[in-house]
Amino acid sequence: MSTGIRIDIGEQSLQLEQAGQTLRRWPVSTASAGPGERDGSGCTPRGRHRVRACIGRGMPEGAVFVGRRFTGEIWTPELARRQPDRDWILSRILWLCGCEPGFNRFGRVDSMRRYIYIHGTPETEPMGVPASHGCIRMRNTAVIELFERVAPGCPVLIEE
Repeated sequence: MSTGIRIDIGEQSLQLEQAGQTLRRWPVSTASAGPGERDGSGCTPRGRHRVRACIGRGMPEGAVFVGRRFTGEIWTPELARRQPDRDWILSRILWLCGCEPGFNRFGRVDSMRRYIYIHGTPETEPMGVPASHGCIRMRNTAVIELFERVAPGCPVLIEE
């Protein structure tokens, strides 16, 4: 049975589905700039996607990533105070690839080249409200649970 992810920008939620049934639902935070596909927009892209890569298996909760690589750091409030403007990508990364040429794939609308992820974020960041730079943020425990239940190729639908 096929497992898929459905992200509702309006509801700020992510559902893990299998055979039309919701297995799990979590609050998320999508882009503060709203929905949109254009490179440089800071928006969350809509439409059909798939998980291109699952990054971070075995890393501790709160592991810090830059450029999809573990930095060796674990997020703490002290680390955050020292770097207040850092956009934290934590715990796990599900890197998304658009499936709709001209809408969210290729050219200036390519979700993969925009580095659109589903990823963990600090507990201090709001959830259930748009606040990201384009990615889909989740609580660390939630993204770890999701990560364990999906694989590359998993379909993802992002809708308003």
